[in-house]
Amino acid sequence: MNEIILTIYILTLTVLLIFSLHGFIMLYYHRKLKNKHLKVKNDLLHEKKVTVQLPLYNEMYVAERLIDSICDMDYNKTNLEIQVLDDSTDATFNIVQKKVEEKLNEGYDIKHIHRKVRTGFKAGALREGLEQATGEFIAIFDADFVPNKNFLSKTLEHFTDSSIGMVQTRWEHLNEDFSLLTKIQALALNGHFVIEQTVRNKAGFFINFNGTGGVWRKECILDAGNWQDDTLTEDLDLSYRAQLNGWKFVFLRDITTPAELPAEINALKAQQFRWTKGAIETAKKLLPVVWNSDLNLKIKLQSTFHLCNNMVFPFILIAGILNVPLIFIKNSGPYDNVFNFMAIFILAFISSFVFYLYAQKDVYMDWRKKITLFPIFMAGSMGFAVNNTRAVIEGLLSRKSAFIRTPKFRVYDRNDSRLFLSNKYFLNTNVDSSAFIELILSAYCLIGVVASIYFLEIAALPFQLMFFFGFGIVSILSLRQNLVKKRG
Repeated sequence: MNEIILTIYILTLTVLLIFSLHGFIMLYYHRKLKNKHLKVKNDLLHEKKVTVQLPLYNEMYVAERLIDSICDMDYNKTNLEIQVLDDSTDATFNIVQKKVEEKLNEGYDIKHIHRKVRTGFKAGALREGLEQATGEFIAIFDADFVPNKNFLSKTLEHFTDSSIGMVQTRWEHLNEDFSLLTKIQALALNGHFVIEQTVRNKAGFFINFNGTGGVWRKECILDAGNWQDDTLTEDLDLSYRAQLNGWKFVFLRDITTPAELPAEINALKAQQFRWTKGAIETAKKLLPVVWNSDLNLKIKLQSTFHLCNNMVFPFILIAGILNVPLIFIKNSGPYDNVFNFMAIFILAFISSFVFYLYAQKDVYMDWRKKITLFPIFMAGSMGFAVNNTRAVIEGLLSRKSAFIRTPKFRVYDRNDSRLFLSNKYFLNTNVDSSAFIELILSAYCLIGVVASIYFLEIAALPFQLMFFFGFGIVSILSLRQNLVKKRG
């Protein structure tokens, strides 16, 4: 039995090591291509017709802020069309209707497009809006975004030729300092935007539109088959179909678009579930197309890592479960050579740390302060293993589920805590059932912590602690939100 557990554990860590070592490949390209700069073309400014699409669903706290920010952009009114794609069923509809009327009176070409049935969810709304769009370029912003005034001028200048199909900006974080939860999310997203998106784009690999904060060429969307709703990540799906058709994408690391991070853990879990499951659905749909294409081997391999990196979560969960009996196995038999060999897997931790270190160092002056959160980020990733493993399994089994939106709370810093607790969407957020499983796993991992101390397994203790705290913090925060709402 011990040998079976050891074999499964080594295979699990091998998978995690392979995905983690990919971070070193990203860093290699990051340093190699650091001085590669993008071309710009200024003759597009203010001359091309742009349609801005704002897909909304029950966003009563941020809808006005979003519409105001779009109308405040430095772009010729006569070449700007705004579509508010409103699927709302609450007070958001009336708020949007009033704001749209106000902007119409100010001379803006703005339309309130309301659907009573959310067919296709966000993808369906974008597809329906596109049928009416008159712009050559389509800019898209989710409700939690507040684009800068120069957004259109800074993005359109990168459509340097007719083969450029999409330009994506880096997300900036409006409420990073609201809580520890938002700070950890910022750390994670910075890794994706500062390293992954930048490297993939400069190296000629496929990147993805991040669902918002970017501009498409309308022709590109139509040529790639339009928005489709057979995955939960319609943005990733369309991105790959477009690039498989030969369209080129541009990622702007140094042009940012501010956005609000989820401030509530159950909302974050719903978002992570959607992103994780959608990526697996997209991988199932498009990886066979990628490998049957004429793309070179490097692009095929990078696309595989890109679309499949969420596969790590079931293996993180297995590692967390097996960590506990391994302490007892190590101290009950002649397995010294096996455990000495397993020391190589520390490279997975090192690779992840260096990856996120450079992601902060490259764009932030206070990167030292930000990277101190890395152990908490790792623990949180472990804590989300239950939630995201369920997403992976559902994606692999092709189980369909609704597009659950991430509620927005319009909070910026700790001074908004009271406003946050009285928010309607906070009060209506449901606790995910995985919180109870996470609580049980936290108690289980505590056995590993105690055993590590008892057997003086100092090297194993940090990982036992991260699993214990990861499952514990995620579950307690999830359940605590419910208690706060009941008291309110």
